[in-house]
Amino acid sequence: MGPTGKPHAVLIPYPAQGHINPFMQLGKLLHSKGFHITFVNNHFNHDRLLRSKGIKFLKTCPDFVFESIPDGLGDSDPDATQSIDALSDSARKYMIGPLMELVERINGPDGRAPRITCVIPDGFMGFGLVAAERLGVPGVPFWTASACGFMAYLHIGQLIEKGLIPHKSESYESDGSLDTEVGWIPGMSHARLRDLPCATRTTNPEAILLNCLRDEVQADLRAPAIIFNIFEEFEDEIFFKIKKFYPHLYPIGPLSLLENHVVPLDSPIRTHRTTLWKEDVECLDWLDTRPHGSVVYVNYGSIVVLSENDFREFAWGLANSGHAFLWIVRPDVARDMATILNEEFYSAVEGRAMLASWCAQDKVLSHPSVGTFLTHCGWNSMVEGICGGKPMICCGYFAEQPTNCHFATKVWGIGVEIDPDVKRENISGWVKEMMEGEDGKRMKNKALEWKKKAEVATDIGGSAYESFNRVLNVLNSSLE
Repeated sequence: MGPTGKPHAVLIPYPAQGHINPFMQLGKLLHSKGFHITFVNNHFNHDRLLRSKGIKFLKTCPDFVFESIPDGLGDSDPDATQSIDALSDSARKYMIGPLMELVERINGPDGRAPRITCVIPDGFMGFGLVAAERLGVPGVPFWTASACGFMAYLHIGQLIEKGLIPHKSESYESDGSLDTEVGWIPGMSHARLRDLPCATRTTNPEAILLNCLRDEVQADLRAPAIIFNIFEEFEDEIFFKIKKFYPHLYPIGPLSLLENHVVPLDSPIRTHRTTLWKEDVECLDWLDTRPHGSVVYVNYGSIVVLSENDFREFAWGLANSGHAFLWIVRPDVARDMATILNEEFYSAVEGRAMLASWCAQDKVLSHPSVGTFLTHCGWNSMVEGICGGKPMICCGYFAEQPTNCHFATKVWGIGVEIDPDVKRENISGWVKEMMEGEDGKRMKNKALEWKKKAEVATDIGGSAYESFNRVLNVLNSSLE
C-alpha cells in the first residue's frame, strides 16, 4: 500500500459519453482539492479514449490514474455506443467482481497509491456502493442526469402499483395512454406519462432498464450523500420535494463553471477532455466566420439513433429554414446517411452549413455565433446549453430526455418541443421562430438569465460552490 493521509477517490462513470464527461469534471475538481484520483472505465471505453486522445493523455498526471475493468459484454463496434439494455444488465450482474479485484490490488501490499478513502460511482452503477461498503469507506453516487429525472425514477414502483406501467397493450403509443396525467408525482404537476423517462414505455414487466433504474435509485437513497450536476435554484422545487424524505443532496453544478473557481490555471489536467470521438476543431474556426447569433447548432448526443425518415426530415427541415447550421452527425446516428445527404442537399445548404462527426460541444455552445441549440435533451447537453445561455429546440428520444424536454418547455422557459412525429415543416418553422420570432427572443432572454444564475451559484460563496465544500467533508470522513 502506498502512503496514507492523502484522500483517494475511485470514480466509476456509467460507460457512455454523457456520463464520462461530468465525471472527468468532478475528478478535476477533487484532484485540485488534494485527492488522488482513480478513474475507472470499462475496457471498451478505455480503448476508445486511448484511440481518441492517445497514451500521453492517460499518463499526464501520476496522481490522476485511468484504469479499466471488463463489463461482461462481448466485442462491439469500436466506434459505436454499446447497447444500453445489455450494458446496464451486465454492469449490475458482472462488474462488482472485477472492481473488487482492482481496488484490492490498489490497496494491497504492492500498491503505490494512497489507500482508497471513498468511492464515487455513477448513480446508475450501484455495484460501486457495494464496493465502498466492503472497503469500509463512504460511497457517494454522482447522479449525472437531472433531478427531475431522478424524481421520476423514484416513482417507478408507485407507477407500477397504480397499474400505469407496464402498459397493457402495444398500442400505447397511439391510443392516448401516454397522455395520462401523473401530476401526483411531487414537483411534476401537469406531467403526463409521455413526459416520464422512456424506460416506462414498455409492456414487459421484466424490462431490463425499468427494473435496473427502479433498483438503482433506491440504492442511491441509502448513501450518505448524492451529488448532482446542477445548481439548486434551477430545479428548486424538485430538490425541495426530495429533501422531505432524503436531505443529503449536493447540487454542485454546472461543474464546468465550478472548475473556473477551483481548478488552478496551471493544473496539468485542467484542459483534459474525455471525448470518445475525435473532435473536429474546424467547427470553432467555422463559427468564427459567422455573424453573432446566426447559427443553429444541432446535436443528438452520443446514444440516439435516428430512423432514416427522421434523419431525412431533420436534414430538409434545416435546409428549408434558410438559416446557417452546424450539424454534428455521428457515424452511427442513422443508416443510409449518404443517400440523404446527397448532392441536392449540399446544393441547397451551400455556404451556410457545416457537418462534422463530433465537436467540443461546451466550446460550441459558448460561442457567440450560436443562436439556438437543437438538442435531444440529454442532461450533459442541457447543462452545457445553460452555461452558454442558449435557447433550445427539444426532441427527447431516450432515457429521461422527455422529462428534461417537459421541464425545459413548461418550467424553465428555455425551449420548445418538437412533435415526436418529425416533419420538415415543423423543424424549419421552429428554427425560424427561435432565430427570428418573439417567442425565440423571450426564451433567449430566459436562457441568459439562467446562465447568469449558474455563474453566481458556482462563484466563490455561491450555493453550488458551498455545496461542493460540504460534500468534500463527506468524502473525507474516513480520514477522520
